[in-house]
Amino acid sequence: MLPRSFLYVPASRPALFAKAAASGADAVILDLEDAVPTAEKDEARAAVAAWLDGERPAGGPPTWVRVDAAALAPDVAAAVRPGIDGLIVAKCSRAALADVADLLEQREAEHDLAPVPVVGLVEDAAALVDLAAITAHPRLTTLGVGEVDLLGDLRLTRGPSTVHAVNQLRLQIVLHCAAAGLAAPVAPTSTDFRDLEAFRRTTHELVDLGFRSRTAVHPAQVPVIHEVLAPDQAQAAAAQDVVDRFVAAAGGVTVDANGRLIDAAVIRAAKETLARHSSA
Repeated sequence: MLPRSFLYVPASRPALFAKAAASGADAVILDLEDAVPTAEKDEARAAVAAWLDGERPAGGPPTWVRVDAAALAPDVAAAVRPGIDGLIVAKCSRAALADVADLLEQREAEHDLAPVPVVGLVEDAAALVDLAAITAHPRLTTLGVGEVDLLGDLRLTRGPSTVHAVNQLRLQIVLHCAAAGLAAPVAPTSTDFRDLEAFRRTTHELVDLGFRSRTAVHPAQVPVIHEVLAPDQAQAAAAQDVVDRFVAAAGGVTVDANGRLIDAAVIRAAKETLARHSSA
């Protein structure tokens, strides 16, 4: 199961790495892509390598690195070493995944690493229409959404009149991840980190749509993600009751506390709720 929360940190600001690690986020993403000015890329890569090579405190949260599809070779060289927990591939495409897979194979062999999880960000129309092929790639763990870039590429304005359209785009990503047997996708963040009530509301909406993780750009967003993503005690108790009734029925027909039929889909949902509750 992927982390519930991923906190982005610009890789060009190593003074913030330890603060991010102490934020309570389930995972930290050191961002080598948009957050780093071109002139500071080499310095940022060196900071990422230094963090993974020993500056990262023991017992801290997993460290992921967002790499740039336009600079995969130097970004992967800096990021893939002992201490890395996963890669976020910005502007994901079939071509980018193929290049990442080759680079990962080399780095994993060189450092005797287990396979590094890969999350690809859907950030343009080309990726959106190629989702079936992208999600079939064997190195992909799941997808995320770079929603600001995606909506910009589509020339789609976010607002009350386009809520349905945006949700349809999100559902395409959920659908293709599920069809490919991948982990549930990672929900997009909100750059309006001061409006936590809106962030809470949209996190609920994204969970309802099928996302099971969310990225954050500020530590204040992290507790909101955890609150929404973790089923509460009542939800966990109801899920356990469903499982117990199913087991007791020993293959026979049974119903839940409200008289609704318990079938395989209900059991899958109940077990997922229990897994999410136990990992909170």
